[in-house]
Amino acid sequence: MFYEYIVIVGYFLLILGIGFAFSKMAKNSTSDYFRGGGRMLWWMVGSTAFMAQFSAWTFTGAAGKAFTDGFSISLVFFANTFAYFCGWAYFSARFRQMRVDTPTEGIKRRFGRSNETFFAWALIVFSFINAGVWLNALGVFTSVVFDADISVTIIATGLAVLFVSVLSGAWGVVASDFVQTLIVAVISIACAIVALIKVGGPVALVTQFPSDFMMGPDMNYGVLLVGTFVFFLAKQLITIMNIHDSFRFLNAKDSDNARKAALLAMILMAAGSIIWFIPPWAAAILYPDAAAAYPELGNKAADAVYLVFTRNAMPIGTVGLLLAGLFAASMSSMDSALNKNAGIFVRSIYQPWLSQRKQYVDDKHLLKVSRLISFISGILVIVVALFFKSLTQLSLFELMMSVSTMIQVPLLIPLIFGLFIQKTPKWAPWVTVALGLFVSWFVMNVFTPNVFADIIGLDQALTRREYIDLNLMITIAAHLVITAGFFCSTTLFYNEATDEYRVEREAFFNDVETPFIADAEQGDYDRHQRDKLGAMVLIMGVGVLLMCLIPNPLWGRLVFVGCAMTILTIGLLLKRSARQRTI
Repeated sequence: MFYEYIVIVGYFLLILGIGFAFSKMAKNSTSDYFRGGGRMLWWMVGSTAFMAQFSAWTFTGAAGKAFTDGFSISLVFFANTFAYFCGWAYFSARFRQMRVDTPTEGIKRRFGRSNETFFAWALIVFSFINAGVWLNALGVFTSVVFDADISVTIIATGLAVLFVSVLSGAWGVVASDFVQTLIVAVISIACAIVALIKVGGPVALVTQFPSDFMMGPDMNYGVLLVGTFVFFLAKQLITIMNIHDSFRFLNAKDSDNARKAALLAMILMAAGSIIWFIPPWAAAILYPDAAAAYPELGNKAADAVYLVFTRNAMPIGTVGLLLAGLFAASMSSMDSALNKNAGIFVRSIYQPWLSQRKQYVDDKHLLKVSRLISFISGILVIVVALFFKSLTQLSLFELMMSVSTMIQVPLLIPLIFGLFIQKTPKWAPWVTVALGLFVSWFVMNVFTPNVFADIIGLDQALTRREYIDLNLMITIAAHLVITAGFFCSTTLFYNEATDEYRVEREAFFNDVETPFIADAEQGDYDRHQRDKLGAMVLIMGVGVLLMCLIPNPLWGRLVFVGCAMTILTIGLLLKRSARQRTI
């Protein structure tokens, strides 16, 4: 474990260095702190958009699902790919064209002040829950690597995330996301190549899988698999392309860069949907008892399958690099949440409160408050993650899907459908959310999958896996028909004569359809981004290259050399482009 510790310590030093390197770029204004002043290049924005849908849960809960059920887990991530395709085709540029610093300011322009306040509080609370799930997933994996207490791991990691978010704001968050994307990419590709070699190639991977590779075990009704995928397309579109999650594209320097960012996220997600899960698929063949390796995890035992594969199949030091990738993924999701929460609270709660009291403060004061809110948010996320640690009866996959489907979907339906349905009464958004939460409760407690199975007359009793999949389908379908249908129908109650926000709403939709073009000062920001990140990527490449000194077989050393050369090439290209005229 000595070498693993060195790798992880080196990674944390790099992340701290990114925080210091970009701290000066967040000192000018709250706009710089919340979204980098809207001056970021497409490859930075695309990286943070991609990493926002990628956390330690991918390497734990999702990997455990791949180990037991085969190809079906990829359908979830293909749905993410579809969402980013829609982002490239329609949403991303329009999000940038909202011309706001925080997503709740976009909500205010679309729905009015009262809905801004409602969604500000609701979205802050939900982000604590979501980030807690991510941090809990990381704690599960890390605790078995170091034989450490999960609580200690959660606290230590949460504090590291706090540092980057509080110190450098959006610049540090997005810059670290780009570096972390490289870490995730190189470790995923390296593990996938070794897995395919050891298992005998892709054909052997499919044919030798312990159960049906496409269907998996405990699936009597194949139509459920198809139905789950179809409904997941709608679910992921709702949860990724909405006004709240527009914050990723608010960072882009112009409309064109926002669109390119969505395209990059789509390509990375499409490739990752297969590459990430080759090792757990191979592990099901090579190490069929992998889930029994860590019985202390209980129902979460299969979630450590990536660790089993890495320890058995990969060269020494890879566990440390993999753990760095997991830290990278979770920290990316968490620091984005903290930075976004600070922006929502300061712009949509604190500033309006000051205005009501007729107290006016300068931007420097708001910047200090933003950092304080980031710190408090980080502490609360750690508390939530510690609570989820106690829910041992749920696997990480089930925990993530339950939170996302039961709470997130009803919360976000008005924030995507409101982009298309323009004339709605001011009470429509919050009443829709209330109805959606009731629909979630009703499906969970009354109209359960077993009730539905009895109605349609299924011959066989549902397996646990079929029950979970059918529950997801019913819940998503109910929200699409009832919750979304209700929101759309509220246009029948719209009265233009009593619409106090009509002028602002019309201005919002006019801006949304008007391309945003960067100003003449953008060139300096472009060069700074390339230069600073190029230096950080080169440092990371040198660190990975030094891993070839670890006592490994020749092929193991070559794995690290190949990863390092890829990273160093990207770093050199960034440094070179920083010296040239910005395109």
